[in-house]
Amino acid sequence: MDKLRLLLIQPDLAWEDKAENLACISALIEKRTQDADIIVLPEMFSTGFSMRPVELAEGMTGKTIQWMKEKAQSTNSLLTGSLIIEENGLYYNRFLAYSPQGLVAQYDKRHLFRMSGEESSYQSGDQRIVFEWKGWRILPQICYDLRFPVWIRNQNDYDLALFVANWPAPRRDVWRSLLIARAIENQAYVAGANRVGMDNKKINHIGDSLIIHPKGNIIQEIDSEQHGLLESSISLNELSSFRKKFPAQLDRDEYHIT
Repeated sequence: MDKLRLLLIQPDLAWEDKAENLACISALIEKRTQDADIIVLPEMFSTGFSMRPVELAEGMTGKTIQWMKEKAQSTNSLLTGSLIIEENGLYYNRFLAYSPQGLVAQYDKRHLFRMSGEESSYQSGDQRIVFEWKGWRILPQICYDLRFPVWIRNQNDYDLALFVANWPAPRRDVWRSLLIARAIENQAYVAGANRVGMDNKKINHIGDSLIIHPKGNIIQEIDSEQHGLLESSISLNELSSFRKKFPAQLDRDEYHIT
């Protein structure tokens, strides 16, 4: 499949209010003007970036999971985003991808944001995941992972990196700069979905959800602080042509992650 249609959702999340957030996101999805192959929601889209997993976590059969399944079916899209999951007594910030047929992939956040105490509240993931959807190889990542290029380094195994985030406004330039850098150095498309609005700690989130070409130019973005959505398409043929004309990936360094 050459063209992949992306829909990025940029909501103003209500703090720890699952019902309100799912209703808000549903309304934004309904405003789309075209069908999407992939819908991308922010990090912890049902609660905001909360350090209260004991109170907020769900199992893999919880209400938010059921909502994801239903929304994937009703939109005929792959629905992606992260939420708080409990499994075997441990808590994870987990990226999930649901197709109309069911679970396609899951990824537990590797790099936990210690400046907010995330490493004390959640279990770190230990597996780098790449999954395939409609002929595209996709790398899922969550927020703080963006700062760790070795973990993200393209080993000639992905075409699109998805970053879901609760990235704060004071570090807006870092968010944009690192997303562009990850696209250039990995010769891959990059899509970053972020939230807007204030959380309960008075931290503002400016959004800046965007899609970046492997050459580093921004294909499309949402205005900062705008509660809304972004629709765009990317091309696998264009990516393949660029990699053939500028095969920097052939000179990449080999390494092993422990």
